[in-house]
Amino acid sequence: MAEPFALLLTVYGGDRADHVREAFRSAVDAQTRRPDQVILVQDGPVSAELAECLARLTGESPVPVTFLPIERNGGLGLALDAGLAASRYDVVARMDADDIAMPHRFATQLPVIEQGADLVGAGMLEFGTGRDDIVGSRTPVSDPEHIARYARLHDPFNHPTIVYRRTAVLAAGGYGHMPLMEDYWLFARMIASGATVVNLPEPLVYYRVGEGAYERRGGLTLLRAELRLQRELRRSGFTSLAQYLRNVSVRGGYRLTPAWIRRPMYRRFVAPRGAGDRAPVKETSER
Repeated sequence: MAEPFALLLTVYGGDRADHVREAFRSAVDAQTRRPDQVILVQDGPVSAELAECLARLTGESPVPVTFLPIERNGGLGLALDAGLAASRYDVVARMDADDIAMPHRFATQLPVIEQGADLVGAGMLEFGTGRDDIVGSRTPVSDPEHIARYARLHDPFNHPTIVYRRTAVLAAGGYGHMPLMEDYWLFARMIASGATVVNLPEPLVYYRVGEGAYERRGGLTLLRAELRLQRELRRSGFTSLAQYLRNVSVRGGYRLTPAWIRRPMYRRFVAPRGAGDRAPVKETSER
């Protein structure tokens, strides 16, 4: 039986109005199975142009929109937790404010949730200037046992493609405040708590790769975030000592490499087979 579901989308001052408009309409107007509620979280102040765009999208939406403005920017994790609290439904789909959903995305993922999964991810196509400019892809690991093993070394899900049950997210503690790494930290805790997780290898989202994407995957801020995440994964017992040392060495070292070699390292060591960590190319807690 088809369940109603909510779409959770966050925006902040660094988002472009035209990108937000395209993302919203692709995930609402253009879907063959539309959400029953849109939760639009504004994380802190935005430009007049973006504010006007949000007001128009809210007013013209074919489905009800819950607009949730947050006075001060508090970061992605806290914004998502606020959005989850505003959901009328247990099933919630995530969408980034500058990506594009394929028209059959929800029609493909929702039946898997309705058959018993707690979290369903999918593949993505990376694009540059437009959807005809495909520059890469991320095909996630799909075998359930492989997902659990893989999660000890890499984030096994593409966060912009996720559909999950709010009850399972809350049972794991929600996103919480883990700047730049909130999605990986949540998914690890969901796996550890016994959530039923599934990945569909089929690409269902176009993921926008902006200029300087690989430059922003490194630096001291990212290194500190990576080390904090690895400490928490180890402290919680999710990773072994050997896995912790490997991750600190490989993933931490990657954050300090020059940008010109970061891309091939990312593909080979940090996110092999396309199942990457959700590096803050677009959404960060420093927003």
